[in-house]
Amino acid sequence: MAPMKIATWNVNSIKARLPRVLEWLAEAKPDVALLQELKVTDEAFPYEPIEELGYNTAVHGQKTYNGVAILSKRPIEDVQRGLPGDDGDDQARYIEAVVDTVRVASIYLPNGNPTDSEKYPYKLTWMDRLVEHARDLLMHEEALVLGGDYNIIPEDRDCYDPPGFASDALCLPESRARWRQLLYLGLTEAFRARHPDLTAYSYWDYQGGAWQKDNGVRIDHLLLSPQAADRLGEVDIDRTPRGRERPSDHTPVWCEIDDEAL
Repeated sequence: MAPMKIATWNVNSIKARLPRVLEWLAEAKPDVALLQELKVTDEAFPYEPIEELGYNTAVHGQKTYNGVAILSKRPIEDVQRGLPGDDGDDQARYIEAVVDTVRVASIYLPNGNPTDSEKYPYKLTWMDRLVEHARDLLMHEEALVLGGDYNIIPEDRDCYDPPGFASDALCLPESRARWRQLLYLGLTEAFRARHPDLTAYSYWDYQGGAWQKDNGVRIDHLLLSPQAADRLGEVDIDRTPRGRERPSDHTPVWCEIDDEAL
């Protein structure tokens, strides 16, 4: 069988970006698409046009903010909505499911800015919960892909202006330390595994001609368990959607997981 192509994309409003999403699904044909920042409730999600392209859907939505989804050409099973660890957290930032024998999650990690507000402690606490949940998931020793908008710039080379971002929540030492904790659990960051020396971005601000100047940052990531990393094929950032009319400020990141060994 062909490899399973898994992509992650922060669409920045599924309603506003629906033409771009449908266009990309038809062209790129991912087997699994992990979407973030839907900004709609479950009921308002545009199921019909997406399902017409052959995708099953699992949605964890929220009005106006957040929202995550898993789209798959294969059956979606064992859907879990919400990140464990805080029953009082009602922000729709995490959805997890099994597709064939691969467990996938769509993650919209808190931004954390401004750092002098309650948003930054929330980001760090959320990341602590993610580390704990990832540790639990890895104990199952299964193929696992945790994809999403992590709102983390892992290293200075993943940012066009490191001094300008030094005090940003995406780069602060406490944020990066928790990112490294995830990797130290045994997770592999797909893009860096295949492109150890490449500078490339997945997000460009709408302001100041950032896209035209390639003033971007790399904050959208795919983290793989050892069982998935052993089967890792191609990995890339698809810049095409960002250059089109009324785009998301993010663009898809994708990897291929060898199907034959699953």
